[in-house]
Amino acid sequence: MSTASQPLASGDDRALVEALRAGDEHAFVGLIRAHHSALLRTAMTFVSTRAVAEEVVQETWLGVVKGIDRFEGRSSLKTWIFKIASNIARTRATREGRCRPFSSLAAAEAERSEPSVDPDRFLPADHPRFPGHWARAPVAWQIPEERLLSGETRDVIRDAVERLPAAQRLVITLRDIEGWSADEACQALELTDGNQRVLLHRARSTVRAALERHLGSVELPA
Repeated sequence: MSTASQPLASGDDRALVEALRAGDEHAFVGLIRAHHSALLRTAMTFVSTRAVAEEVVQETWLGVVKGIDRFEGRSSLKTWIFKIASNIARTRATREGRCRPFSSLAAAEAERSEPSVDPDRFLPADHPRFPGHWARAPVAWQIPEERLLSGETRDVIRDAVERLPAAQRLVITLRDIEGWSADEACQALELTDGNQRVLLHRARSTVRAALERHLGSVELPA
């Protein structure tokens, strides 16, 4: 991705950077709260254990403190932080003899030949009335809002995300849970836009399927 297409630091970023450079402890604590869990997920994509991933994240925050004066605002602050984490995690993974670039892992997942939707969701090609049409179509759930927002439903979503392949799990976490833009995710994870879109689509399809099993779906007439 060229420098011209990279997201530049926003006004909020610039204010936060100045606060960090001034040693504002509250600003640093807020930054940790905002990104710690996603950084841990990123690190766990590279290294073998959660304990090592925790060490990577701690080293990342030390790197932020030591390097904040060198932040030039050519990317968003969070992208810069995640690049630090990726570099540290990659170095630790190399020591473990298991280093594989995330971009390589993501490309392998994106290029894997697999349907985004279970073929069983469609009627067979020789169906007398609706060949190849949906057997169980996606639906807008007409259910009480409190059920959609219930702890049980959130647990279903959380479990579905945790079961995803590593690259899909990280992309959907950054995009749909952390609220990152496509450009930010591509830059931080060194992904092509095409691979990012494929991974996100597959992840969302899997999570939606889990929700449909939990909430119920509609069968078309045979």
